[in-house]
Order: sequence, then structure tokens, then C-alpha cells
Amino acid sequence: MNISRNSYLNQLAAGQGNGLIKIVTGIRRCGKSYLLFKLFHDYLISKGVKEDYIVKVALDDLMNEELREPHALLRHIRERIQDEGTYYVLLDEIQLVPNFHEVLNSLLHVRNADVYVTGSNSKFLSKDVVTEFRGRGDEIHLFPLSFSEFMQGYQGDKWNGWREYYTFGGLPLILSLETEQKKSEYLKNLYESVYLVDILERNKVRNKAEFDELTRIIASSIGSPCNPTKLSNTFKSVKNVTVSSASIARYLSYMEYAFLIEKSVRYNIKGKKYINTLSKYYFSDLGIRNALLGFRQQEESHIMENIIYNELRVRGYHVDVGMVEERTTDRNNKTIRKQYEVDFVANQGNRRYYIQSAFAMPDEAKIRQETASLTRIDDSFKKIIVVKDDIMPKRDDNGIVTIGIMDFLLRPDSLDY
Repeated sequence: MNISRNSYLNQLAAGQGNGLIKIVTGIRRCGKSYLLFKLFHDYLISKGVKEDYIVKVALDDLMNEELREPHALLRHIRERIQDEGTYYVLLDEIQLVPNFHEVLNSLLHVRNADVYVTGSNSKFLSKDVVTEFRGRGDEIHLFPLSFSEFMQGYQGDKWNGWREYYTFGGLPLILSLETEQKKSEYLKNLYESVYLVDILERNKVRNKAEFDELTRIIASSIGSPCNPTKLSNTFKSVKNVTVSSASIARYLSYMEYAFLIEKSVRYNIKGKKYINTLSKYYFSDLGIRNALLGFRQQEESHIMENIIYNELRVRGYHVDVGMVEERTTDRNNKTIRKQYEVDFVANQGNRRYYIQSAFAMPDEAKIRQETASLTRIDDSFKKIIVVKDDIMPKRDDNGIVTIGIMDFLLRPDSLDY
């Protein structure tokens, strides 16, 4: 199976020799080791770097157990550096080394060492990178396979691939498992024995059942506006259990820091400000989400929205939930405030796109519903509706572009139609 993952490889290549620790983060089993030890290693060799100038240490390998001691690891690396040439130091699962922050800081003093590391999210999170390596670390965040990456390794047509992808997600090993049963068992076991254990142990969560139930509630309501208070009320009304909003806020942050979910905050487009009252949560991998629910609740429309969100994140966009507020008056001259939602406001530098996920628009009423928020935005940024239908891209009189999901996911220039 040959999956290129070129966007991440390009980020690693761009960081060569910049004097920073290149830190690959991401959800467990998303392919960090493969990216560093296979793809980046092969890239270096193709650019003429000799094998002797690549120092690779897989710290999760029992054969390297002695190198988990900080001083032993530093000695090993320094002994491999024989001259003034550039040495590429690739360290996998660095969190297995006690005081690994000090090890990496020490390597910054080795002038001709260019250092690249991966770490499991249970011990090595975005907040750790920011706190410990501010100005000295360069984070490359690896997502599960996008749909286009998934199709590189999938043997079948794109619509069968779509069905597999929205059911079992984009963790690379899924592509090599032969049956639906093996795929579902893999995902269930991965959540229970890896992701959940990581989060509970790292954060010393004592009430496993409470935390586990919250993950299932979030999984069943992807794309629905919520906040800790609203979720606390859900526990009370549906489960007859009292869980404070403060506890829920902590649990949600644990899931975010483990890269299990991502939070998209509401943004007032006309007011140009964030509204923190309600947010939406999306799963980094739909297979894990579906496994949490026993592969029930396969609402393709909601799953498609999550996939679109993930695709935008893979392409490097910061993604908010848009809100357009309109004030009118009724026949009694009373002010009426209406709010219209834009599924995604995608920003990257000075580029912005407004994007709606519309599973189907079979009639004029549905078209009016899906375009209601977009037509009320008075700036010149591009407005796009993504539908599941396999249609030719089209643009209406308001400049709104409608494209099919396959064009959106499989064409890297799909936002520029």
C-alpha cells in the first residue's frame, strides 16, 4: 500500500535546517511513525543524504529500551555524529523518555543535528509543544487519511470507497483489514484499550463511566450546537445523572487535547466577533466515532458535514461556524432578530470561504433554505454549497457555487471553481 501523504512530507522538507525541533503530533495510529521513518527517510535518501547521516531511534522498540534513559539517548546520538556534516535525528515515541523536554533542548545545542520527533497524544500534546518549545519547536499536525489519501490505497470505485470511508474512517490500518468485522473490532478495541486509557490515565479521570458517556453523547450529536451547560442538562434529562458543566468542560478539553475531537466556535460574520455561547464538535476520525456508537446512527448527512470539516482542516484552514444575524420589524414595528447559520467559515491567511454542507437539494424550497445564510453575507469572499450528488459544478446568479462531494474531496483545487 503506497500512500504519499505529500502535504505533510512537504512540511517536514520545508523545515529542514531551520534550527527548530520538528514535532509530529496527531491522534494515535494515524501514521506518524510511517511519515517519519518511511516517507521522510526515503525523501532524504532521494536527495542524496547518506544513510550514515540519518540517526533513527524507535523508542517503542524493546531493542532500544536502554535508550529510553535520557543520558543514554544523548550519548547514542552524539556518538553517531562523526563530522561537521548535517545529521538528521529521527526519534519515534519520544514521550517514552523521562524528561524528554530536556533531551530535546540539549539537542538544540548540537549545531549540525536536525531533529524530528513523534509523540503519542497521551503524553505529548499541542499544549505541551506550545509550553515547552515556544519559539524552538515546529509542529506538524498529522490527521487521519483524507478521502483522497484513502482512495490511493483503496481497491474499488470512489462511491464504494465513500461508503467504506464514512463508516470506518481514515486510520491507515483500516485499508489492510479484509472484513467489516475486523475493521469494526479494530476500531472498538483501539478506542477502549488505547484512546480511552490514554485520556483517563493522563488526566487522572476517576469516573470512567461518566467520561465514556459524554464521548457517546458528543458522537451522537456531531454538528449540533452545544456547550457544557447544555450537555449537563442532557445528562440530567436523558440519563438522570448530575454532571456539572465544569466537569464537562474539563472532559471536552481532555478529548480535544487527545486529538479525538475538534471544537469549532461560532463566529458572527457581520459583527466580526466570536460568540462563545455555543460551539460544534467534530470527530478527527469517523471510524472511531461510529465505533463508539456501535456503528448505529449512520446519518450520512451529519457524517458528510464532519468529513467536509476534516477536509478543510487537512488543507490547513482554521474553521469556524458562521452566524449571520438579521434584524427586521414586524407589522407592529417590533424588532425581530433572526439568525442564519453558515456551516463553515474557512480561513487561511487572507483567504476565506463560506461553505454549506447540503446532503441534497431536491427542490426550490431546499435550495432557498441552504442559500438563506449565504445570500445575507455582504462581503466578496467565495460562497460554496457541497452536495452529495455527482453534479457538474455550477454557479447561480448570486455567485454561489454548488459542487458535488467527490469533486470537493478529490480535487485539490475544488475551492477555486
